[in-house]
Amino acid sequence: MRRMSPNVPLLNDYKQDFFLKRFPQTVLGGPRLKLGFCAPPYIYVNQIILFLMPWLWGGIGTLLYQLGILEDYHTAALSGGLMLFTALVIQFTSLYARNKFVVVERMLTTDILAEEDEHEFTSCASAETIKFLIPGKKYIANTVFHSVLAGVVCGLGTWYLLPNRITLLYGSMGGTAVLFVFGWLTLCIGEYSLIVNTATETATFQTQDIYEITPLMRPLYIFFFVSVDLAHRFMLNMPALEQMNQILHILFIFLPFLWALGTLPPPDALLFWAMEQVLEFGLGGSPMSSHQRLLAMFIISAGAAVTSYFIPSTLGVVLFMTGLGFLLSLNLSEMGFVFKQSVIRHKVRTKSEALPTGQETQFTWKECVFYFTVLVLALLETSLLHHFADFSQISKRNPQAIVGYILMILVIILWILREIQSVYIFGIFRNPFYPRDVQTVTVFLEKQTRLMKIGVVRRILLTLVSPFAMIAFLSLDSSLQRLHSVAVSIGFTRAFRMVWQNTENALLETVTVSVIHSLIFSKDLWWNKSLNTGIRLLLVGIVRDRLIQFISKLQFAVTVLLASWMEEKQRRKSTATLCILNIVFSPFVLLFIVFSTVLSSPLLPLFTLPVFLVGFPRPIRSWPGAVGTAACMCADTVYYCQMVPSLAAALQSAMAGGSLGLLLPGSHYLGRFQDRLIWIMILERGYTYCCINIKGLELQETSCHTAEARRVDEVFEGAFEQEEYARICSPNEHFGNILTPYTVLPVKVYSDARNVLSGIIDSHENLKEFKEDLVKVLVWTLVQYCSRRPSVQENAHETGNTGEVPLPVPSALNPSPQPQCPEDIDSLNSETLDEWSDDNIFDDEPTIKRKKEEKDQLKVLPDTNLPLPGSVESWEVNDNSTGKVPDNSLYKAVILGYPTTDKGKQEDMAYIPLMEFSCSHSHLLSLPEEWRANCLPTSKMKEMSSLFPEDWYHFVLKQLECFHSEEKASNVQEEIAKDKVLRDFYIHVVMTCYFSLFGIDSMTPSPGHILRVYNGVLPWSVALDWLMEKPELFQLALKAFRYTLKLMIDKASLGPVENFKELTNCLEEYESDWYIGLVSEEKWKEAVLQEKPYLFSLGYDPNMGVYTGRVLTLQELLIQVGKLNAEAVRGQWANLSWELLYATNDDEERYSIQAHPLLLRNLTVQAADPPLGYPIYSSKPLHIHLY
Repeated sequence: MRRMSPNVPLLNDYKQDFFLKRFPQTVLGGPRLKLGFCAPPYIYVNQIILFLMPWLWGGIGTLLYQLGILEDYHTAALSGGLMLFTALVIQFTSLYARNKFVVVERMLTTDILAEEDEHEFTSCASAETIKFLIPGKKYIANTVFHSVLAGVVCGLGTWYLLPNRITLLYGSMGGTAVLFVFGWLTLCIGEYSLIVNTATETATFQTQDIYEITPLMRPLYIFFFVSVDLAHRFMLNMPALEQMNQILHILFIFLPFLWALGTLPPPDALLFWAMEQVLEFGLGGSPMSSHQRLLAMFIISAGAAVTSYFIPSTLGVVLFMTGLGFLLSLNLSEMGFVFKQSVIRHKVRTKSEALPTGQETQFTWKECVFYFTVLVLALLETSLLHHFADFSQISKRNPQAIVGYILMILVIILWILREIQSVYIFGIFRNPFYPRDVQTVTVFLEKQTRLMKIGVVRRILLTLVSPFAMIAFLSLDSSLQRLHSVAVSIGFTRAFRMVWQNTENALLETVTVSVIHSLIFSKDLWWNKSLNTGIRLLLVGIVRDRLIQFISKLQFAVTVLLASWMEEKQRRKSTATLCILNIVFSPFVLLFIVFSTVLSSPLLPLFTLPVFLVGFPRPIRSWPGAVGTAACMCADTVYYCQMVPSLAAALQSAMAGGSLGLLLPGSHYLGRFQDRLIWIMILERGYTYCCINIKGLELQETSCHTAEARRVDEVFEGAFEQEEYARICSPNEHFGNILTPYTVLPVKVYSDARNVLSGIIDSHENLKEFKEDLVKVLVWTLVQYCSRRPSVQENAHETGNTGEVPLPVPSALNPSPQPQCPEDIDSLNSETLDEWSDDNIFDDEPTIKRKKEEKDQLKVLPDTNLPLPGSVESWEVNDNSTGKVPDNSLYKAVILGYPTTDKGKQEDMAYIPLMEFSCSHSHLLSLPEEWRANCLPTSKMKEMSSLFPEDWYHFVLKQLECFHSEEKASNVQEEIAKDKVLRDFYIHVVMTCYFSLFGIDSMTPSPGHILRVYNGVLPWSVALDWLMEKPELFQLALKAFRYTLKLMIDKASLGPVENFKELTNCLEEYESDWYIGLVSEEKWKEAVLQEKPYLFSLGYDPNMGVYTGRVLTLQELLIQVGKLNAEAVRGQWANLSWELLYATNDDEERYSIQAHPLLLRNLTVQAADPPLGYPIYSSKPLHIHLY
């Protein structure tokens, strides 16, 4: 995309008009009072009547209650019944209107604004009018369910808004009138979206509402408010509940604004967010990598907390909490999967002993032994301390206080050891212990040796020492000695779980509680009187999390505000006004940030401008889909697939050593290497494991992508490429950026080098040598292929030493008695080669003018005595032969394909007599029979056979190592080399392939010719069909051609090849260590995944007009990794979701996707899950072991 002016409209004119029509509909819950076309008045009147219908039935019930005719619950039943009947009538009327007439379905379009299509209305009750006003439900079950729900909502709403009830709460008639009127307005909005027409919600989580969950959103919140009022009615003498009810009655009338602003989440997002929050802060767990894992872990964890309440023994409770907390913090699903696979492997291995033993299984058993040992030690420690310790009350010298001091020392040590592992301390000052000028893997590993040793110490302290110290602190707590309550069960279940689930956070929380406990001596203070240690830890954990979120959100808001003014390319005409408004109303902005922090929801910058809204709470992953199931796959995806295993191994070492800082679910990291950008997100965290998702961003360099990638490079260069004489503890020059450098990781990746081949591929001398080398490479390729053919080697022992094989001999070496055609060469040059010219080297295929001729293919017919035109009759071997050949299998009439005719004249084609090998071992190198058919005129084959390098042919044969005979290998090779029949077959096939690639023209090939053949587009010739009908031979010839090109480039760059041995070494290196082909080929991807050391591809740059060579080299290189501001990412993703799903602003040049050097806006949008983002690679959840 191109860089645009910052004053580009946030929404184009068409989308602005659409937004102005959609937003009032969202505010009112569905009525479309602003249309894009002229509609009759009854359209608006009908919508108003349908909108006020709940108020009408509720008003009737309210009036009867106020007059004393009905009780309050009878009033609710009457209003609910009337609303239920009305809802059923509305829904079945819509269903009848849809089924009454046969509707011609319009073709579906991809236009998301299709709702603006004009409608033709004939009357106020016509089918078209009803379908416009009441679209209806997709499912009959929802038709009934939503109608019943509408009746319940209306009945409870009537009960909730009874004037007498409101007056009792506030004692003010004026306040009662206001709450009654606006409260019923809220109810009407909720009812309309449920039974008439559902508005598009600004808080959209799913891209498609398949099960019609959106209509339930507004009634769901109405139910919540009513439920609190019902609880207050039936639970008397609870001042806190009464105050809450009063607050919610006032907040009830503001629900339409919260719905319109998208602050309240839809039901699905609310469910997953609530489970995540309860699991993390109430039960001591972690956000999970999938909804299924979240649901399963939530149920198990809640069941554990409930079970602990019913255990009568205090010792049993402590042991239960310790053991289950440890087990639930492990990655049980992966361990179960590996165990299952090991069992399957064991069963298969008992049936087939050929299967190799798996190291993964052995490692898993070691891991299980480690976990079992830790569990036993933890249970033993807990039971001993709980049973024998002296539980005194508030005292400085009790055992728990001593353990608290030990934990304080551990926190300080672990914090120091973690900070010195990364390049910056606090993200501000450069770490003096971190290696300077990190550019090569070898130098970096040498300088990082000390840090790695420190990382090992930190790992031991964090994995083994800290958990046992915290278990001691908890086991010594006096709260566990008394009869436990619900608060004790919840608090300590979470505490014993957090010790293992997130040790660093648990250690900080425990130390905080210990410090507060040591500073407060009064037993009457609510902290000591009302709260047990488990609940204190819970409260401290919530405060810790929200404080980190608040700081991140505040930093994000300040960055957006300052960047909008200080970055000239981000400055719009409205920027000054927005900045002044943010300063003037800074208390409200701060309030929005606090409210967003309390809800743990993203801070949404509208269009990424300094206009802040509170986004709706959602799971920490931000997206509803499963991780790693969607990506915009392309040719570059394979490079990320190749590097992920090595990157995961490097991340394991870095995370375990503390180089990536505090590992929290929802953290985002950005990696950079050459033109690759890697996005890493932590999904869940447990004891000795961490689950991550790795995304790969596009490699193509758009202007926005390039601008932000350049800033990323500058940030990393300033951190990792400092001179030796640079100032110690120098500040981070890019502190305001949302990216903070942390470390570099040695990863096995492909480095990409592109070279211009000018002066090499267009050199006349090089191209002349190319033709000579091609014949040699063809010989080497075919000999290597034949020596490795499994069928030949398997059948070699069956043939014995008979030496009898009826193989046809090329006609060039056994000329026919028929006269030769004198126009062979002229016709070939004029008709076949001239039509494949270099005029346009970019065509996918050359222009070929072919006459419509029937192709006679090689056929084997049954024995017959009738002579066939163009056939060679079977003949009997003479007495001088060394053996006999079976008549039925070998002496069959063979029809040879006719050669291409020239101007109506047929070429001379000699029959091929049957010959025998002179060496019994020649079978090992025999060519497939289907390759021996003749296709070239005799005169051409005789002329081209002189180009065959016999000395090279003999040398290649002598280098083979495929003979397992009792005779000496050298003698066997000598005999095979002297076999003229075998040599003649090789001459025939090699020269035919040579002719197919170049033709018989003695002119030097052009660079365009080289490029086309390299790409697999061969010139037309009489041998083209012959070669194309043999795919295996065609691939061998193409491989030889590409090897020859690489040889030409190497000779031009590194010097000439001195002898045959050196040439053989080059070709063997190409075969084993190189893949030479096209980037678009499937084998290229396979070579990358197989981690071939080198890959080469030939290309052409039309802009510069030069030929290029691309070389990928597999080597261990350094990937720079930095941590992103998680709240900045969540905020930008929340705006992306709102902008695309609600405002439908999918313009590729929109303002909110333009390059932003501080927010990395374009890269953040790319990293979002499809369909809103477009990463080219997204991994499944990867489990990283942290030990």
